[in-house]
This record gives sequence, C-alpha cells and structure tokens, in this order.
Amino acid sequence: MTTGTRIYLARLAGVAVFDPSGDQLGRVRDAVVRPRAEITRPPRVTGLVVEVVHRRRIFVPLGRVTAFDPDAVMLNTGTISLRRFEQRTGELMALGDMLDRQVTLIGDSPVKAVVVDVAMERSRTGEWELIKVAAREQIQGVLGKRRGHLRQVDWGEVEGVISTQDRQGAANLLAVFDQLRAADLANVLQGLSDKRRVEVAAALGDDRLADVMEELPEDDQIEILGSLEAERAAHVLEEMNPDDAADLLGELPETEQERLLAMMEPSEAAPVRRLLDYTEDTAGGMMTSEPVIMPPDATVAHALARVRDPDLTPALASQVYVCRPPSATPSGRFLGIAHIQRLLREEPSKLVSAVIDADLTPLDADATLAQVAHYLATYNLVAVPVVDENDRLLGAVTVDDVLDHLLPEDWRDQT
Repeated sequence: MTTGTRIYLARLAGVAVFDPSGDQLGRVRDAVVRPRAEITRPPRVTGLVVEVVHRRRIFVPLGRVTAFDPDAVMLNTGTISLRRFEQRTGELMALGDMLDRQVTLIGDSPVKAVVVDVAMERSRTGEWELIKVAAREQIQGVLGKRRGHLRQVDWGEVEGVISTQDRQGAANLLAVFDQLRAADLANVLQGLSDKRRVEVAAALGDDRLADVMEELPEDDQIEILGSLEAERAAHVLEEMNPDDAADLLGELPETEQERLLAMMEPSEAAPVRRLLDYTEDTAGGMMTSEPVIMPPDATVAHALARVRDPDLTPALASQVYVCRPPSATPSGRFLGIAHIQRLLREEPSKLVSAVIDADLTPLDADATLAQVAHYLATYNLVAVPVVDENDRLLGAVTVDDVLDHLLPEDWRDQT
C-alpha cells in the first residue's frame, strides 16, 4: 500500500503507525468517515483512529500520513493531539459501523450482500473518499442463505452502507480484530455505539465474551449481560472467573441474581454463591476460588505441568497451594505455598510438600483491602492465600484483584 493508491481499510486494522523519527506511535484501530449530503456521492475519510499507550484512542488526520505500507503507516512532521478521540455527530466508523452491513448491490437484478471491506482513494482535490465496497453476495437457497461471490463495486452501485437498520452482523468486524487480546478487544467495544457493542458481543463465543467482559467497566458488563437471553447469560457467567462473575452479579437486583444462578450448572454456581456472601472490599470478596491446589504427595513435575496451563493468569501461575484433600475449595487443611521459582530449581520427582513455604501466615476472609495490600507489599508476593477458621483454603487474592479495588472505579474508562 502506498499513498495515492486504493487502500482497503480492514487491512489497515492493527497496522503500526510511526512518527517521522521512526518511533512507533500506536496502531490503527479504525477510520473516521463523514458522509455527504448527497448520499450517492462517496463520503470523505477524514482520519484514522489510532490506539496509543494505555489503550488511549486518538485522531490522526489523513493529511498527516505520508505513506501507507503493508506493515506501517508513516506520518510527516507536525504536532498530533493526544486528546482522547470522541466520535462526533454525523461521523461513522469505517470498520465499526460499516462492516457486516446488509446492503443491496444495484443492477439489472439487485442482489443482497454483506459488506466485508471498504476502500478509500485520493481524489483530484486531495480528499480521501470511500470509492469501493467489497461485499459478499447472500443467496437465498432451499436450505436458507448461503455465501455467494465476493464483489467489489463502486460506492454509487450499492445501497444501505449508511443506514439505520435495526440489526447488523459482526462476523467480518470480529475477523479483523480476531488476534487482539481480551483487554484490547474490550477497548474496541468501548469505542463502538451502544447498539453496535451489543451486536458485536452477541456474535462472540461464550468463552471469548466472558474474557472480554472481565475487562469491561461494570456498566458495560451489565448492559451486555442484560442484552443476552437468560440461558446464554448464564453460560457466559459460567465461563467467567468466579470472582468476576460474583462481582457482576453483585451489581444486579437479588431476584435477577437468583434467576441467573439457578440457570447455571450447580458446580459452577456454588463458588459464585460463596463469593457473594463476602463484602466486596475484603479478602473474601476479592479472592478467586480457583487457585492451583495440589495434594502433598504430588510431585514437582506434576505441579509445573499444572502451572503451564495457558488459561491461568501469571499471578495465579506464580505459586501452588498445597493442601490436604479435597483439592477443591474449600479444601482440606492448608499446608503452605510452593513458589514457581523454587519448583523450577528442584528435581521433578521431589514432592511439593518438601518445598513449600510454610512460614507465611495466610489471611482470613474478612481481612480488609488495606491488610491484603500490605501483606502483598511486605512479602513481595503477587497472590495471597485466604483460609477459614479451620485452616481450609478458600481461595487466593491476586495483585490484579487488589489493583482493581485500589484504582478509581472508572479507571478502565480513563486514558
């Protein structure tokens, strides 16, 4: 891709943006489109939405771009406002608002299609305009709709790219951002309109949606959960970490809590119910009920195999909690912690009970937020065990859970 040629915007998503000195500014997340009063005329593309540090989204005017290359967008000299991007009235997002739009391809025999990409090109006046639409035909067959040919048509040969239709799919938008981490995809969702955010969330798989919801502010979590059918909402809660599911349910009326808990699998609902019994800013209210627990006769090799699980957060994978059976919380008697650094130094055949740190006193479930933070700081840990009055392990509080409570409530919205 070079300046002056046709640029397909879905291919720009995720491409690095560099300043004139060669330093990376951020990555492209979308493009800002401003429709014209005459809807058959190609709309203008005014700039790019670029995600910089701390997931801040800023606006970069296209006049600042000197080149579009396959792996880079190059900027010229000059200042760029780092103010957080806010979509203005009348503006559309090329990817967020146009991809997956159901349209009609005009011709002798009009054809229904779905937008998969849009292309911009520089006009004689120097403006960038959306001049092409890539759309896949939707053919009605005996067994329902099936995928047809992918067609590239001029802007004036398609109707419905800019519309207020009630429903819009999300498959092509999600394909563009498929490789994003859950936290980054959550940031993309926050930049969408309320309607589009719900549509995109509905198109995610239960496990992916659960991961993304854990990274969203509570208001957005509640909005998305409320937009789902009750059965699916229960499935998504099952996929969430029990502590995150409990935090979300704790924001709902008790009748709604009970309705969703009753629809969850009993084995998945049980730890969430226990967590709901604790005050939010105590160790019990912050802990996860699913740390890595091993019996004392397990080997170091077995413990290391458990912490290799890619679904574990780094904090949870940093230490193994050695307890008498049963190994599910609330466990048998808590014996101590086996730190991963110690496990890596020991013979694989050695028992974990021989390498535990038994000198650290675990916390009670009613320990305050300040006490938990003090404990982590004092012993340079990223997680702390929580036990009941009988020394049974109830769960573990990780440093990220503590930060969630120490930071301002709207920290996910801040840039």
